[in-house]
Amino acid sequence: MNKHTMAAALLAAGLTLGACGGAAQPAATTQATTAAATQAATATATQTQGIDYKALVNKLNPLPEGWEDALETVKIKNSLGDDVEVEKKAYDAYLALKADLEKEGVHVDLDSARRSVAEQQRIMDEFTEKYGADYAKKTVATPGYSEHHTGLALDLYLNIDGKDVYLNEDMVQYPEVWAQIHAKLAEHGFILRYLKGAEHITGYGYEPWHIRYLDDVDLAKQIAERGITFEEYLAGKDAPTVSYNLEGSQIFSAADLEEAAVQVKCQFATFAGCELHSLSFAGDASNSPENLAKVKAHDSSKEYTQVIELTTNFHTPAQGSDAFEADKEIEGYQWWLAREDGKGWQLITWGN
Repeated sequence: MNKHTMAAALLAAGLTLGACGGAAQPAATTQATTAAATQAATATATQTQGIDYKALVNKLNPLPEGWEDALETVKIKNSLGDDVEVEKKAYDAYLALKADLEKEGVHVDLDSARRSVAEQQRIMDEFTEKYGADYAKKTVATPGYSEHHTGLALDLYLNIDGKDVYLNEDMVQYPEVWAQIHAKLAEHGFILRYLKGAEHITGYGYEPWHIRYLDDVDLAKQIAERGITFEEYLAGKDAPTVSYNLEGSQIFSAADLEEAAVQVKCQFATFAGCELHSLSFAGDASNSPENLAKVKAHDSSKEYTQVIELTTNFHTPAQGSDAFEADKEIEGYQWWLAREDGKGWQLITWGN
C-alpha cells in the first residue's frame, strides 16, 4: 500500500499494511515441499554468499534468517522529500528502468522500498496498544512476512505533466501508463509482483506500482511472458483456472461482489498447498438480520449494516495439513464478510 494513504485507509476501510483486508499471517498448515526447500536453500545462500535474489517472502514464507545482516542498501530522498531505502543492485536496476521509461515520456519515482522487521514490529505493537491485539492482527502484516523486508520490493509513483501522482486512488486512473511501465520491467530484471486475479496465490490485491527485483533478466522475461506469479514459477507449475459465479444479486453491485471475492482470495492464499477451483456468491438471502447479528457478535464495536456469504471449492494438498485431510476436494466452504456504511468489506469468519 502507498504509505501516503496507509493511515487513512486502515482506519476508514480496514485494509492492512501490505496485505488485503485479512490478517497477513502464517497459516497453521504444512508448508508446501517446494516452498520449504526454497526457504532452506535461501537461508544457506543468505548466510554464505549474501542475499538470494530469488527468495520467496509472502504470507507463508518469512524473511530468511540472516537476511538483514547480509543486505546492502542505499538511502535516497524522493521528489516528495521522503527517505527511501532500497537494496543496492535493485536500486541500480531501478535507475536504468527509470531512464528507459523517460525515453518514452514516462516518469516515475520511488515511493517506498525496504521496511525493516523491527519497524513492522513497532507498527504492530503500536496498533496493539491503541486498538487491541485482535484489531492489530487484522490490519497489520505479521512482522517478518512482508516482501518489503527484502529491500527488493519497490513501490513506484508517477509524475504526470510535471505533477507527482502518489495516492493509490489517483494512480489507478492511469492504466495505459502502467502498461508502458510493466512492458519494460523484465528488461531490467523486475517483475510485476501482485497480478490481477491472482490474489488466491500471492495473498495480495492487484498493485500496478509494486515491482520485485530478481537480478535475472532471462528469468524475469520468462515469468512475464508466461503471465504467472512468482509463487507459480517456484512451485514449478501453473495454478489451475478458477471458475467464478458472482452474479445474480439485487442488493450488491458487481464491484461489491468483486471486492468481497478479493478479500476471500487473499485469505485463501494462507491455505498452504490448497488449490482453489471455484468461488461463488451464495445469494442475497444471506444478507439477513439473523446473519447480521451473528457477524456483529464477532465484533460488537462495529456498526455492520450488511453481510455477505461467498463459497469456495478447493483441493487440499497431497500431504495433508493441520487444517485439512490430505488430497480431498472441499466443496461449499463458507466465507462470511460484513461492512459498515461507506466502508469496505471485512472478512469475519470462514469454514464449514
